[in-house]
Parts: sequence; C-alpha cells; structure tokens
Amino acid sequence: MIDPGGSTPSRRCSKWSLLAVEHVLRTRLARKASRALESVAVKTWVIARDESSISPPAYFLPNQLERVTGWIFADEHPRFAMEGGTGTHAATRGFLLKDVWLIDGALYKDDARSWLAPRHNWWWWPRVRVECEIDRGAVFCTASGNKYFGQWLMDDCVTYSMARAEGVPVTTAQTVNIHTSGYEDWLGMKPSRLHNAFFRELVIFDDVGQNRHKHGRFRAMGQQLLSHVKSSPHPGVFIVRGSTGERRLLHNEVEVAEHLRDRRGFRILEPEKADVPTIAATCAGARTVVGVEGSHLIHGILLLPPGGSVLTLHPANRFMPVYKHLTDRDHQHFGFVIGVPDGTGFRVDPVEVERTLDLFPA
Repeated sequence: MIDPGGSTPSRRCSKWSLLAVEHVLRTRLARKASRALESVAVKTWVIARDESSISPPAYFLPNQLERVTGWIFADEHPRFAMEGGTGTHAATRGFLLKDVWLIDGALYKDDARSWLAPRHNWWWWPRVRVECEIDRGAVFCTASGNKYFGQWLMDDCVTYSMARAEGVPVTTAQTVNIHTSGYEDWLGMKPSRLHNAFFRELVIFDDVGQNRHKHGRFRAMGQQLLSHVKSSPHPGVFIVRGSTGERRLLHNEVEVAEHLRDRRGFRILEPEKADVPTIAATCAGARTVVGVEGSHLIHGILLLPPGGSVLTLHPANRFMPVYKHLTDRDHQHFGFVIGVPDGTGFRVDPVEVERTLDLFPA
C-alpha cells in the first residue's frame, strides 16, 4: 500500500517474525550459510543481456605499475586491467519475491538472506517486530552503496529508475548528508528509507554489470544534473579529497591542485565545502577530472562527457581499478599516477601528473 501522492509506505498493524533470529542461530550455532535471496525468487527476468567488449589500455608512464604494492576491489594485480583486453559485462536482471522481511539492514525470505547495510558486530541481536507493511516494493540500494558515497551515486542511484518502475523504491535508513539530499532533489528521487518492513512482494536487482543499459541510465543522470546549470568547456577540475573517507593522505595535494590550476587552467573543487549546485557548476564542461582515487571523484565523472578523461592518483599500497571500468563503459579515457610513500601518506610529483595528462588524446 502506498500513501496517495507519494512513495511513503502506509502503516499497518505490527508484524512479528523470528526469521532474523533463526538466521543468527543457524549461522552462529549450526554454522549453516544462508542461501542467496535470488534463489527463492518466484520470477526472474533479464533487463539487459550480458555483453563483451574490448577494453583499451590505460594511460600511464613507464614503471608506474612496478610501484604498486597492494590493491582493492580486484582479484589480481591491476596490470591486467590497465593493459586492456576483451572483457564480459554481466547482464542486468530482476527478481520478484513474495513475503520478504527487512530487519535491521538485511532482507530475509525463508532460509535466504541478503545484507543491504554494513553487517553488525557478532553480539548484535535482530528485532522481531516490524511496523511497516508494503504491498510491492523494489530495493535499489546495496551494501557497498550504503558504505561508500561513490558507489551510492554510481550504482544505487542508477538502479533507482528501475526500482521506481516496479514498486515503492526502497533503501535502508542510512545517514542523509547535504550531498545525498542535493542529488536526490536534482534527480527527482523520492525513496522510502526504512529500518524494517514486511513486503508482500519485493523486486530486487542484479545490476553490477557495466553493460550498455547501465551506461544509458548513468548518462541520463548526468544530463539531468547538467540541465540545472549553465556550462561551457574548460580544461578540467581537480577534486580535493582532503581528510574525508578512508584515509588516503596526499601530503602535497594542494600543491598538485594549484600546479594544474596555474599551468593548465584547471578549476579546484573541495566537495566537503560545497553543495550540489556548486559541485555541478564547477564540474560541468570539464574535459578532465583529476584527484586522489576515492568516492569524491564521482562528482566529476558523472558529468564528464564521452571523450573526456579521468586521471587518478593512488598510494602505492592501495590501487583501485573501479573507475577504469566506468570510463571504458562510457567511452572515456583513464590514466593514473602512483605516488611515493611518505610517512602516514604519500606524495605525487606534479611533473608526472602533467606528463601523464599529455598522454591523453587531444
């Protein structure tokens, strides 16, 4: 049931369920793993088929990859992804389930479970009562999107349009900051944020593949944001990470940013000090996005046109290749510079940054 004129679910009498408790006991005492939620779906359909594509090599200076000592969100050394080759992009699929419970950030159906929020500590004990019942909902959030802002904007928000078409668009009750609310306003998103609920019907999605369907939804988001600002082409934007998020401290970040401003005409953006209108106006029209690898870069990447370039700066012990998957999908160029360890952080040579920028197509 949906309240007239909006996506807020109506309230009904409380419901009680021991499913979450049973899962806790099963996994702790019996050590029996939960089934995937998709396995108990009553209907499955393909929204976009899987695809193959040729990934171009990244742009980087000689001996950069030899500096890499560690990586995340990848099963193998980033060399393989950075050198390019043929890849397969998973299909986008939908799943319909019936009688599903959302309890404390996890979905439960029979002996299947899926976490939508960061998992609780071992001492956590789930609730047994929910106070919200929804006839048909559609979940668009993911555990990664609830943890990382960048993945919320490049993955969860991209899935929202499909969720809205299927039922009440649902996300967990994560913290809402100025950027979350700003993007939701400009993108016309009106999700229901729920701690717990019972769904008579629930649609979930497998939307991790970087296929053309996801490309189209991501680009449509960018165009919707651009419709709010006036823009003209400019050389690029350096997006300052500062001390936000998980620690990746570039000691000479200001030096690199000002170097590109003075020598290349780049704009400098500090997202933690700006609202969404300011962010969009600064990034709109940029031909290149540069900054320390992290969630903050998605502000610029979302507005980057086809043919644009992304240059990420990495500490040697934390190379993250995810943005190359996006630029490959969106017909853009990707490059990187690996910094040199320096105490609690790292440093990047501004000259190496410029030399790498010179490798990009004009």
